[in-house]
Amino acid sequence: MTAPILVFGWGNPSRGDDALGPLFVERIEAMQLPDVECLTDFQLQVEHALDLRDRQRVLFVDASVDTKAIAINRIEANRDTTFTTHAISPQSVMQTYADIEKTAPPPCWLLAIGGRSFELGEALSADAAANLEAALAWAVGWLTGKDEGPHRDLRGGLR
Repeated sequence: MTAPILVFGWGNPSRGDDALGPLFVERIEAMQLPDVECLTDFQLQVEHALDLRDRQRVLFVDASVDTKAIAINRIEANRDTTFTTHAISPQSVMQTYADIEKTAPPPCWLLAIGGRSFELGEALSADAAANLEAALAWAVGWLTGKDEGPHRDLRGGLR
């Protein structure tokens, strides 16, 4: 049976803050929340469109240099320039789902966790670790259905 909520994080655990997506998924999985399935990979690929089947909502999670703390945004299917590459965006995964299934994908959000250090062999930075904790604090409410609206992250930003 497919869990109604999918948490999908991606990144390279051996590249410092790029580990944020997989670390987030690891921590959520350890919580054993009902109705939540967790997946992780090094990058998104077209095949991941199949993981959206039978979901009520999906949370994509990745490290980002574009935010200082965390940012949560509802995303829509879109055929962007990544759809022909070996690594694609969450929006392209959603568009691939729509193309294959001939229906709209489930509602999806992108949780971007701020990171700064992505060098091979580096450990998670202190800022990224704090951002990970803020992301997890927000996610528990979202995943359990207690927090569905606009979000204030724990480090001061409104998203």
